[in-house]
Amino acid sequence: MNKEIIHVYLMPGMAASSKIFEYIKLPENQFEIHLLEWIIPNDNESISDYALRVSKHIKHDNIVLLGVSFGGVIVQEISKHISVRKLIIVSSVKTMHELPKRMLIAKATKAYKLVPTQLASNIELLAKYAFGSNVTKRLELYKKYLSVNDTRYLNWSIKNMVSWSDENHNPNIIHIHGDNDAVFPIKNITNCITVKNGSHIMIINKYKWFNEHLPNIILND
Repeated sequence: MNKEIIHVYLMPGMAASSKIFEYIKLPENQFEIHLLEWIIPNDNESISDYALRVSKHIKHDNIVLLGVSFGGVIVQEISKHISVRKLIIVSSVKTMHELPKRMLIAKATKAYKLVPTQLASNIELLAKYAFGSNVTKRLELYKKYLSVNDTRYLNWSIKNMVSWSDENHNPNIIHIHGDNDAVFPIKNITNCITVKNGSHIMIINKYKWFNEHLPNIILND
């Protein structure tokens, strides 16, 4: 008797392409991976409407939905439009209360409007904004993974990340977080599976941890 194939949809982090998942491998007799990509937002589009548009690329029912960083916020918004088997976020936040103080200040002062959209043409600045400051030695890595450089997208995503206002989270959400995350420090994070020495980009450089643990995380109730 054939096992049911579980469809797993993956959403990358801010400005990143689905290439960040290239090393994620799940047993093919149980799981099928589908990669979601960023789309360009419409003018003044709400995060809810954006998530609804992204959800149109999901072609299966009862899926597992996993998002990284800002992609983790988007999958939470998608899960308000469709039913999911399991909702998993990685290196992300469950509510506005887990945002770091600098983002809350940026929201209050609207300082995010001052972030130069020329980031799009400066991969080093974009990498620092998306992944934290210690990126210089790994710049080639980020040139490979940070591919969404449309100014409209960058303006929209930065604004919606720091302005995300959800107070409560899905009680069934699974949160996987590194204890060395420089973008969303773990001191602000509650109720998560902690990955030792995991940074904000651990989906890339700790892929072996995910390949080992994701099947059980998905299958366990």
